[in-house]
Amino acid sequence: LAATRRRRHEVLLGSGWMAATMLLLLCAAARASAHTIIGSHVVAGTSFSRAVLMHGRSASKASSSRRTAKVIMDAAKKPTRTRFAPSPTGSLHVGGARTALFSWLKAKQDGGKFLVRVEDTDTARSTRASEQSVLQDLNWLGLIQDEGPEAGGDKGPYRQSERMESGLYQGLAQKLLESGHAYRCFCTAEELEAKRLAAEEAGENPKYDGTWRDADPEEVQRRLDAGEPFTVRFKVPKGKTVTIADLVRGDVSWDVEATIGDFILLRSGGMPVYNFCVAVDDAMMEISTVIRAEEHLTNTVRQALILEALDYDLPEYAHLSLVLGEDRSKLSKRHGATSVDQFRREGFLPQAMINYLCLLGWNDSTDQEIYTVDELIKAFSLDRITKSPAVFDMKKLRWVNGQHLRALDEAERRTLIGAHLHEVGIATEAESPFVEAASLMVAEKVELVNDASALVRDALAYPLAEMPEKDISDANFKEVAQALIDAHKAGEVPAAGTADFATEWKECVKDLGKKLGKKGKQLFMPLRIATTGRSAGPDIAEQLQVLALAKDHSSAELVSFEDRMLALEEAVSKVPVA
Repeated sequence: LAATRRRRHEVLLGSGWMAATMLLLLCAAARASAHTIIGSHVVAGTSFSRAVLMHGRSASKASSSRRTAKVIMDAAKKPTRTRFAPSPTGSLHVGGARTALFSWLKAKQDGGKFLVRVEDTDTARSTRASEQSVLQDLNWLGLIQDEGPEAGGDKGPYRQSERMESGLYQGLAQKLLESGHAYRCFCTAEELEAKRLAAEEAGENPKYDGTWRDADPEEVQRRLDAGEPFTVRFKVPKGKTVTIADLVRGDVSWDVEATIGDFILLRSGGMPVYNFCVAVDDAMMEISTVIRAEEHLTNTVRQALILEALDYDLPEYAHLSLVLGEDRSKLSKRHGATSVDQFRREGFLPQAMINYLCLLGWNDSTDQEIYTVDELIKAFSLDRITKSPAVFDMKKLRWVNGQHLRALDEAERRTLIGAHLHEVGIATEAESPFVEAASLMVAEKVELVNDASALVRDALAYPLAEMPEKDISDANFKEVAQALIDAHKAGEVPAAGTADFATEWKECVKDLGKKLGKKGKQLFMPLRIATTGRSAGPDIAEQLQVLALAKDHSSAELVSFEDRMLALEEAVSKVPVA
């Protein structure tokens, strides 16, 4: 077991800078030394990070020690190893995706490694299908694991269920029993429930009262011999304060006795509890920085105690605030899409999701809002994460996505839009002149790839009959519409579908304006209604080009230009003469 752990030796914290300076010099001269020497002290066997775990009697020295501790920890800084540890009980939520993103960015920025560890010990809810869904979502976002179930690695296995099969946690629980940091508890469920109710009635914090903490060893052995079920509980030190230097929230302290009782490590069936598994896994996988949601902050005190008792280093911690809906309640399905897969299916781009998720609680102190992934890796820092909850704004996400969509080169954007149009049955193939024309038409109008289908369907339809009567009966409209009908019959309107159509259409409109003595809104609005049946939309020439090319490359319903002119002529004929 010792071979699998990275032990480092505790530094007795001095009260001044001389000890720290001496340490730096000695580390430079003897990095591989088996002992860390400060002044005249030689101490082996515990962790640098123990500087943040203090017994009550030494808590008063915390302030003066912290400066020295920081120097010591910086001098012996471990390689950055971050982790994302999802429970595969559903889809990857945006809050989890943000946690994974911040962990990935921290690793990439420091040239470290990003691990994925699947915490699948909830056998009633965890499924391999859900695990695959989460891993696919991470891959789609571009958060590629350096170690994990897919990538492998020398700290595996990376599924908690597989680690459990090895007896790892049970072995470490036995070690805690032998060292006096844990004990067996034979309380029944009924006895524990009675204790809980009694504490609540007395207005006290319901916690275990330590009935078996100092039990007679002979009585313990008698019950073991009788085969009575027991749990293994951690023996919480009396008078202890635990303090962590949270990278987001600053120093966070717990009076251990007032916060928790002796907590369970192994349930009666031998199943290890969540906090025991997490603490052990983080240590044995050499995680340097744990970035997670603030709901896990209260777990930290238990995990810190376990790590100290097992003589492991503590990682750095950064606890992120919640992501809220626009009504300031916790983000949930009632706010709309909340899972990464839903956003993918709705046409959001992974780079846009990365950009927006990073803005949920972080900024680089500038006004910049649109970032490439490489820019985020360079700009990101944990000390710029805010403590306040972030509000998920769907309109802002759509806007960010639109910026990224328009920043794509035309070929890449066309590929995405073509795939979507083909998927929804508008385009008969994902690549065609029709798709190319459609992509050009919607480029400046869409915020999502999926927005393209509605715009294309609008371009193929001709809802002239639905226009307000005042627009159709307007004398100016009738004059322009009639001129267009006459030009079409005379063969003066160019046929769409050719490479030069946009230029030819522009010349046609210019000629119509000269003949009628009209320009600007008096010319263009009537022409838009006459050709498209709508008063707003993409460029007219681009819509007509899409319409013409749809004939051979789309299975969607359409109204041809010829049929439009017939419908227009009928509508104009019904307009009363002024």
